[in-house]
Amino acid sequence: MLKYFSIFKSFLDYKFHKSPFLAGFKITYKCNLTCKHCPFYKLKSRDLSFDEVKEIIDKLNKRGAKLIIFEGGEPTLWKDGEKDFNDVLNYAKKKFLSVNFTTNGLNGFNFNADAIWVSIDGLKFHHDLIRGEGVFEKVLKNLKKFKRERIFIKKRKLFANVCINSENLKIIPKLFIFLKNYIDGITIQFYYPYGENFKFWVKKKDRVKILNKIIELKKRGIPILDSVTCLNNLKYNTWKCHPELLINADPDGKITQGCYLKNRDKINCKYCGFAAHVELSQAFDLKLSSILTGLRIFL
Repeated sequence: MLKYFSIFKSFLDYKFHKSPFLAGFKITYKCNLTCKHCPFYKLKSRDLSFDEVKEIIDKLNKRGAKLIIFEGGEPTLWKDGEKDFNDVLNYAKKKFLSVNFTTNGLNGFNFNADAIWVSIDGLKFHHDLIRGEGVFEKVLKNLKKFKRERIFIKKRKLFANVCINSENLKIIPKLFIFLKNYIDGITIQFYYPYGENFKFWVKKKDRVKILNKIIELKKRGIPILDSVTCLNNLKYNTWKCHPELLINADPDGKITQGCYLKNRDKINCKYCGFAAHVELSQAFDLKLSSILTGLRIFL
C-alpha cells in the first residue's frame, strides 16, 4: 500500500514541482560488445568508485525519482575492488521502489534486480549482424539457464527489449513469437539516429506497418508490454511529452533532468522512438492503459 501512496505523491510532486519519477543511471561506458547502432561504448570516462555511485544514487533519490534503471555500456561490468554490480543494486534497493537494469545478456542474469531488460535485436543472423558473431548463441544459453532456475528466482522479472531498425524490421513478428518462450514480456524502441546516422533508421511508412503488426501480435497473446495506446501514438509521435519526468546520470557524475538525449545528442522529437518515455508521459496524463503497464512492469 505504501508503494501506491508513494506513486500518488510523485504524481502530485510532478504536477506542482516538476519532480522526476524515473531515473536512468549510465554507471559505465565500458562494454564487452561494439554494437553497430550504439554510440555509448565509444565514449570514455573514468570508473566511478562505489562511494561515488552511492552519492549519485542518493542525489537521484533526493530529486524525487521513485524508479531507477541502470544502463551502460554494460552495467554488469562495473566493479570497484571487492564491490560489484550486485552491491550497487542492493544499495539502490534501499532508496527506490523498483531497481532495474538493461544488459546485453553476456554476463547472465544472476543479479539482484527487480526487473532486467535484455537487449535482443533478432534471431541469430540479425542479432549477430548488429552485436557481433556468436553473441546470439551465448545470450540464448543464458536465457535457457534463467528459465531452468526460474523456480528459485520468481520475484526477478526478465524482459526483452527490442530495438527495431531497418535491418531487423521484417523478422520482428518471428522474433517475438520465439521470445515468448524465454521471457516475461517484450518492450520495444525504435533506433534513434545518433549523430545523424540514418543507416538503421526505420522510415515512417515502415514504422506504421510494423507497429500495426505488433498490435496484432499483442492482441493474439504475445506478451508485448507496451500498451496499444502507446504503440498507436508511436506511429506518428502523437503524444504530449513530459521530459521532466526523467532524470539521467552519466559516468562522469553529471545529472540532467529532461529528455534522455539531453546533453547526449541532438534532440529531434520527430525521430523519437523511445516507447518507455511515451508510456511514462501517458501515465502521468492518466491514460489507464499506460498506468496499468507501469504497474505490471515495476510493481
